[in-house]
Amino acid sequence: MMPYTNEMLEECGFTSAQKILSGKWSMLIILFLSEKTMRFNEIQRLFPDITHATLTKQLRILEEYGIIERTVYSQIPPKVEYALSDIGMQLKPILDAVMLWGEEYKKHQPRSASASTR
Repeated sequence: MMPYTNEMLEECGFTSAQKILSGKWSMLIILFLSEKTMRFNEIQRLFPDITHATLTKQLRILEEYGIIERTVYSQIPPKVEYALSDIGMQLKPILDAVMLWGEEYKKHQPRSASASTR
């Protein structure tokens, strides 16, 4: 197999997907938003270990990539909702497949290895 150049890797679709999905919480945020539009606090309640700042950063990154859409309603108090964009919704079957693979992998993983990853 021929080695890839940096330019080839930057143009690779896999590299683009990896960049978007590499955030610690990104796949789970996308998965939950694929089910329904949510407000910030709803998302934060799903992740008890995530800080406000970390969730804000992750949501902004996904918004910059065009994976999620942020809608601000001009009312008092302000209301902000997050939803997947059309291109973000295309990730749903991919994440479903990753989850199925993860469940299958857990069946083949030695008990000592699964305990050490927690």
